[in-house]
Amino acid sequence: MFTYLPQDLEKLIIFEDSRFVFLNKPAGIAVHGVIQDEEKGDSLGVIELLRQARPAAPYLELAHRLDKATSGVLVIAKRKSALRAFQKQQENRGVDKHYLALVKGVWQGGHKKVDAPLLKTTAKDGKWSVQVDKQKGKRAVSYFAPVKVHEDSSLVRIKIITGRTHQIRVHASHIGFPIAGDDIYGDKAFNQSKQYNRLMLHAESIKFSLPDIADYDIQAPCQDFNLYK
Repeated sequence: MFTYLPQDLEKLIIFEDSRFVFLNKPAGIAVHGVIQDEEKGDSLGVIELLRQARPAAPYLELAHRLDKATSGVLVIAKRKSALRAFQKQQENRGVDKHYLALVKGVWQGGHKKVDAPLLKTTAKDGKWSVQVDKQKGKRAVSYFAPVKVHEDSSLVRIKIITGRTHQIRVHASHIGFPIAGDDIYGDKAFNQSKQYNRLMLHAESIKFSLPDIADYDIQAPCQDFNLYK
């Protein structure tokens, strides 16, 4: 797997101003580091690498998160006030996030609203996963819309209203259209037959406003999905 260096982060910047840095995060790199064993050393995530690349920066903090396996637009705050303003917009559902996903199956019908509560559980071996649980789960809402239908797969666009862990992946599987390349919630036989080298989920855009300050509408292109458009 490709190892990213601090200087690589600068090449991933889509847009930057005095408040935020917007990156087009590749699949396969975590947004924050994970401590590994002593032989392998520490695994640095996006935020640690960016801080190394900009040692003089007074403030750099993740405004939100993406799964390691998910690519796409990632927002990093350069001021504490900007972080708080973004988080307030998220709490008020003022941040529009759209994703692209290639899913298994021929999509039937048009738009689908998925309102299915999610619960994160941890097994005895320490591994965790997320599942739909109508009794104990937290409400999660996603909207799916078809973009293009192929012979045995479909490209869909998703808008999320809530931001639960693995929300899109679990919701897609829940309605019978698991995301291609998903090694947790996907169809193993389908993934093996197609030999996807990544989770086919991409954070395509993010849109929000800071009242009386600035409007942001950031698009993150993804070459991996061009074949399916």
